[in-house]
Amino acid sequence: MGQLTGKTALITGGGSGIGAAIAKRFVAEGAKVVITGRRKDALAGTISAVPEGTALAFAGDVTKFEDAKAMVEATVNFGGGKIDILVNNAAIDPSGTIVEVPLEQWERVIYTNLFGPFYTMRAAIPYMIEANGGSIVNVASLAALRRIPAMPAYSSAKSGLIGLSQAAALDYGKYGIRVNVLCPGATRTDMLENSMKSLAEAQNTDVYGALKILTRFTPLGRPAEPDEVAGAAVFFASDDSLVITGAVLPIDAGACVVDPNGVSVSDSGTSWGNG
Repeated sequence: MGQLTGKTALITGGGSGIGAAIAKRFVAEGAKVVITGRRKDALAGTISAVPEGTALAFAGDVTKFEDAKAMVEATVNFGGGKIDILVNNAAIDPSGTIVEVPLEQWERVIYTNLFGPFYTMRAAIPYMIEANGGSIVNVASLAALRRIPAMPAYSSAKSGLIGLSQAAALDYGKYGIRVNVLCPGATRTDMLENSMKSLAEAQNTDVYGALKILTRFTPLGRPAEPDEVAGAAVFFASDDSLVITGAVLPIDAGACVVDPNGVSVSDSGTSWGNG
């Protein structure tokens, strides 16, 4: 413990799931955190789970640049004039193919998942330059590296977030600013469990059973827990990763190493290859 002592962090989407887990872990590691989101009740739940005075809730919408600026300024004020860490975690994941997705929904996904990080980075980087350094941790997704059927907006935004992060790593490394990306796979959050309800109904099982089906071909055979993603966020935010920037880290129980054709053959009880 104590890897983030003396540091101040802004965490978007900090009211639930991965964002809430990162906020709690950062506080446990000695940081002060500002958590943002659109749902005040969710933010209040995270604040109540950490010691008084260690965290601040700031309601706002990352799709609006003025809100993003205000989030960063609130963090700077809470941190006594600095922001050491920015975690861009706020995201939405509605589905719909290119032909089917409503145009307003496409725009909402792109603005939340890609414009939002751009806006907060734009607001935070000048403060980090002034302080001679900082760490930005952008939470993308395994969907940025692989594709999910009927989710072009989500995949496009998360892939774009990797490109944005690496461009920022290149441009601002000379100021001591590091920018890295986490790519969680299936992670047991409310957002994932809600997405699994239709699969559970189709397979006549519950959400737990649906998650088993979802992860049955991954090497570890289970979804990640939000706390496990939070540990990786601590590493990228801490001085243990001072020479790491532009990195993309899958946190996916090994899903990205799986050949779906080969594993389908193995699952049928046969072996791949001749002889």
